[in-house]
Amino acid sequence: MTSQDVTPEAEGAPSASGLPPEWVRGEDGLLFRRAARVILLDEADRVLLIRGHDQDQPERSWWFTIGGGIDAGESSADAALREVREETGLVLAREQLVGPVFTRSAIFDFFSEHCRQDEVIYLARVPAASFVGTDRSGWTALEQDVIDELRWWSLDELAEVSLEVFPEGLVGLVRGLLPAWDGTTTHLGLARE
Repeated sequence: MTSQDVTPEAEGAPSASGLPPEWVRGEDGLLFRRAARVILLDEADRVLLIRGHDQDQPERSWWFTIGGGIDAGESSADAALREVREETGLVLAREQLVGPVFTRSAIFDFFSEHCRQDEVIYLARVPAASFVGTDRSGWTALEQDVIDELRWWSLDELAEVSLEVFPEGLVGLVRGLLPAWDGTTTHLGLARE
């Protein structure tokens, strides 16, 4: 499904769920948004991930890549750069953004709703020392409530994590991008999370 499946009268209207306005009700009845994500690697091929939880399931948490919704009129690359800045405090130049390396769609439960999200996933590298800690000043109220921590993971460590990691198979996906991306954008299909 794509953004064309969103009813025109719903586009841009705040969702009744309490989620931010980029979430709109699609013709399939699911809340929908387009999102940009970034696989952020350091010089040792460690990946910076966020651990979060859902407010209606605080006992369940998972690790996921940096990123979020694409605002109206914003390109996926601009959204990716903005999300990295807001969530990590890191300011990337456009030329540091590689890709998109992957695209995917996902259906998942969040905020007591069934949601559908189409994602464009980029790759970027930064020195580990450039991420000095979590600055929550750029976070939305929702992010303040549901983001628990950010941390670097080696791929070997991440392969052993017992919590869910999204996108599924992230370790293998990242290894497939090393030592360098081959220039092909791979569609990962529809995930049901």
